[in-house]
Amino acid sequence: MKGPLFYSKILLFGEYGIIRDSKGLSIPYNCYNGALKSDGAQTAEAVQSNANLAKFATYLQQLQVDQPHLVQFDITALNADIAQGLYFDSSIPQGYGVGSSGALVAAIYHKYAFDKITVLENLTREKLLTLKTIFGQMESFFHGKSSGLDPLNSYLSIPILIHSKDNLEATGIPSQSTSGKGAVFLLDSGIVGETAPMVTLFMENLKDQGFRKMLKNKFVKYTDACVDNFLGGDLKSLFTNTKKLSQVVLQNFKPMIPEQFHGLWQKGLDTNDYYLKLCGSGGGGYILGFTEDLEKAKLALKDYKLEVVYQF
Repeated sequence: MKGPLFYSKILLFGEYGIIRDSKGLSIPYNCYNGALKSDGAQTAEAVQSNANLAKFATYLQQLQVDQPHLVQFDITALNADIAQGLYFDSSIPQGYGVGSSGALVAAIYHKYAFDKITVLENLTREKLLTLKTIFGQMESFFHGKSSGLDPLNSYLSIPILIHSKDNLEATGIPSQSTSGKGAVFLLDSGIVGETAPMVTLFMENLKDQGFRKMLKNKFVKYTDACVDNFLGGDLKSLFTNTKKLSQVVLQNFKPMIPEQFHGLWQKGLDTNDYYLKLCGSGGGGYILGFTEDLEKAKLALKDYKLEVVYQF
């Protein structure tokens, strides 16, 4: 048995900002995916995943007791499948900010939730919010606190525009130009990031009035502008605002950027060959890059592994 594939995601804009009601734009990233399997595999990964699923099932059982009106699962079937060796077979790197736990949550909801909202029905704002709430509660098992956005993206496999915490919609994004010089890319930091400590640090910083002011007047402002520019296809403004956003992140989110990348981050701002920003919560994993000239960026970053996500 093999379940349907659930893809990784990339939050192009909005990391941390969406906690403070900035806009956000999340897109599916089809290079990585995962699926539930029960084929009797006994690899270390399958055994580990199976053990994690058993803990997750216990958590979900408690969740439906605590919030009976939110979601109900076929726990009996889930436990029976886990006993038979069910595991999540995934190519999505963990701790890289591309939604590894999100894809797992989406897969479990798809297979075991009762009365589930499906991709085929008319996805009203209410339904999207309900799904996001359910997924947020489910994914909290992995991160301590989750917006529910990663599983939502993985489950629906369509770009999602976040206006604020309680306002989101499925959206279209400008079509790619494979011959375009401009690009969004992933840069592999080679370090696994931990989401929970980074989010805790951010929440601590929010206690500081100066930090809150910077978020509102700079971080959220430029994030919102980048989302509007990207969706509107205004590339000139997009790169202007991405540069400003990259500067703000380097100045105010240093702990979220692995130390050995501080210089590289600054170099991009100095040369305009590329601009870097956080992908997910940071602390490692992927770093997101934007460039007006992909060849220039590749040359400047020749010592690093780049993966092109989107071309303009």
